Amino acid sequence: MKSYFFVLSLSLFYNISAQVSDFISYDKKTYEVQSITVSGNQFSDANAIIAISGLKIGQKVSVPGTEIPQAIKALYRQKLFSQVEIEFDEIRAQLIKINIKLTEKPRYSTHSFKGVKKSAHDELNELFNSQINKNTIVTDDVKENIIYKITEHFVKKGYLDAKVKIHEVADDKQNKVRLVVDINRSKRVKIGTLKFEGNKNISDRKLRKKMKETKLWTRIFSKSKYVESLYEEDKQKVLDYYYSKGYRDVNIISDSVFRKKNGKLGIIVNISEGNKYYYRIVKIKGNSLFSEDQIKKVININRGDVYNQELLQKRLSFSQDGRDVSSLYMDDGYLFFRAEPVETGIEKDSVDVEVRIFEGPQATIDKVIVAGNDRTHENVIRRELRTRPGQKFSRSDIIRSQRAIMALGFFNPETMGINTPVNPKRGTVDIEYKVEERPSDQLELSAGYSAIGLVGTLGVVFNNFSTKNIFKKESWSPLPQGDGQKLSLRAQTNGKFFQSYNFSFTEPWLGNKKPNSFTLGAVYSLFNNPNSTDPTLESKFSTFRISSALGSQLQWPDDNFSRVTALNLERIRLKNYPGFNANNQNVNNGEYYNISLRHTIARSTINDPLFPRSGSRISLSCQLTPPYSIFRKNYNPDSVSVEERYKLVEYHKWRFDGEFYFNLVNKLVLSFNSKMGFVGYYNKKLGASPFERFRIGGDGLSNQNIGLAGRDILALRGYEDVDVQRKTIDPFPGPVQDGTIFNKFTIELRYPLSLNPSATIYATTFFQAGNQWTSFKEYNPFLLKRSAGVGLRVFLPMFGLLGFDYGFGIDKPWLVQDDAPLKSYGRFSLILGFEPD
Repeated sequence: MKSYFFVLSLSLFYNISAQVSDFISYDKKTYEVQSITVSGNQFSDANAIIAISGLKIGQKVSVPGTEIPQAIKALYRQKLFSQVEIEFDEIRAQLIKINIKLTEKPRYSTHSFKGVKKSAHDELNELFNSQINKNTIVTDDVKENIIYKITEHFVKKGYLDAKVKIHEVADDKQNKVRLVVDINRSKRVKIGTLKFEGNKNISDRKLRKKMKETKLWTRIFSKSKYVESLYEEDKQKVLDYYYSKGYRDVNIISDSVFRKKNGKLGIIVNISEGNKYYYRIVKIKGNSLFSEDQIKKVININRGDVYNQELLQKRLSFSQDGRDVSSLYMDDGYLFFRAEPVETGIEKDSVDVEVRIFEGPQATIDKVIVAGNDRTHENVIRRELRTRPGQKFSRSDIIRSQRAIMALGFFNPETMGINTPVNPKRGTVDIEYKVEERPSDQLELSAGYSAIGLVGTLGVVFNNFSTKNIFKKESWSPLPQGDGQKLSLRAQTNGKFFQSYNFSFTEPWLGNKKPNSFTLGAVYSLFNNPNSTDPTLESKFSTFRISSALGSQLQWPDDNFSRVTALNLERIRLKNYPGFNANNQNVNNGEYYNISLRHTIARSTINDPLFPRSGSRISLSCQLTPPYSIFRKNYNPDSVSVEERYKLVEYHKWRFDGEFYFNLVNKLVLSFNSKMGFVGYYNKKLGASPFERFRIGGDGLSNQNIGLAGRDILALRGYEDVDVQRKTIDPFPGPVQDGTIFNKFTIELRYPLSLNPSATIYATTFFQAGNQWTSFKEYNPFLLKRSAGVGLRVFLPMFGLLGFDYGFGIDKPWLVQDDAPLKSYGRFSLILGFEPD
């Protein structure tokens, strides 16, 4: 049989051409499709191609006719092929065999960026990969989508003139291409002018402040850029500001954004302010549980007050300070409570408002769920919760529970979530606390210089320890954890000159029924300054102290209060050791016993111990020893040696510490810290004890060895400890005494650079003032050594606190006397392992 070969292809106007080995007439004929094959398809499925073409076995096709061109059009419409041909492999009688011959468009293999820094590639890769996958066919639509996304990315950053092109480069692999994204972002387009028209009562300056994301190019320390979505949000902020000032009818009539000759943008916002309104009558309707006077007292809006819808809404529900009507209801279980303010009358500049209250039924807690705790045992979290199944719903209990969980320090406060799915039919609510574990153990590796040279410190703190799992191998990862106990081991050494060893263990819930804490600790320290030529001149002191403490949470005045009672037993041995004195007598030798009972009452409302944004922490402590001298008959301190006089150390010691935190704006936090203390005596002839006094100055790190001998060391940035003790301009005033009274005040502005649980970093600028005195006769609370400076804190879970401060000591009169250079007033401080007192 004679064999025929036909090739049909679609031209620009879908005309059909035929090639035959012999001349064939193009008179219209009809054939039956006997078979259909596909060739040239590397990635596309043959059956899918046949189905898309619309051709079927047994189908009647006409040549010339419409069936073949329609099949070619259908395949081209998929945008998967650069060329489509339909071949007639064989024609027998009225039967025809068809082959669909394809050339697939190239597929994506990899890509690269041109014209941008490598630091920008991560973001761009994310955008690029969201539009295309490996082996995806590179179509014009795909390239346009990529160009749009990347251009939009740069426009959002203020690069309004950004241009993006994509070039295809043939890859070595078969039918694949590499895409080169050529980016020309140009310069960031800044905002040159931002003007307001029609604002008669509020100045341009105040309105510009509300447009926080649409800033002029003249603003320092902030980027000027135009992003349309942020600009729209800023316009709404302008309207909200007007609303808060009583302009309920304010409206933005028009606004225009245009390009100036210098390339910057000009923005004009045309405002219609309308009248300023005031409250006239505020009525409460629908209330039965609380009187109208009670509700109005919470709302605290009176006749003649500026009409402020936002303030009224806050006073009705979900005010951050808890001063809202919803707190009254929700703390009593009325979860379904609603309050809707409705304007009932407007006359001239006065507005009448009716607050319509729907109290609804009380809701009961059904389930309390804890999720996300993969290391901490669930009972450790549940014992901190104030929400229990079967209790009435209480919003304040949820807030307190959230704060208690964050105060544990085991979880990331930025990701903690609380869900409250409601079942209205049953009148119940489930409470789900979602937490994310973060590293809580710490390894301290630090070194610092002191009077004895370089002091090295190695310490470990396990904040989520578990004693009951010590003998369970499966619980060691790397140590048994999950019960919220705290185990601390610390060692300091300078070699043969100085050694210190510290151990402490805390069980926060003794008995696991009430928040009664138990702490056991021990410290041994040795300072040795041998004299190789004359052993009698050897200087040495050692201390050994053991302590135990019991703490409990109080219910009055509220359950933010707690108390801790501690018993301390300490032995101090001195041999030719200078530095202690009392009543102008040196205490250099002897063995002394310090047995004291310390009672502390504290109140804390701080959420995050690493970076507090709000709340306070206040404590008052009293430390007492027995009044030995009072019990001794015919005791005359002047008739015995210094060693015998102070052998049994006696004193009463008082301290007040207060920390207050205020979130000013966004993440900027204002911190105020106040510390005061004094050491008193029972016997006037005996006077104040040479131990347990106060020393201010330094950074708290270089003076660690001094603190081992029973002193409270308080850092004062910008000063050495001897700088604070000097009372004259003489740079060498001779021996000085530790203080029996001190005051210290600190104001800080803190801003977080990172709140990531793997590294909490914040910068601070501070103003500090403090001083110490040896008696109330010389005490002057206004005579303080002042300093100011900047600092940085980095908290790494495995290494604890790292940081530095640069303090400028303002009150150094001896430097003024010597005309010292300005840099002599400054002092650099290093913080390793802990925040100085």
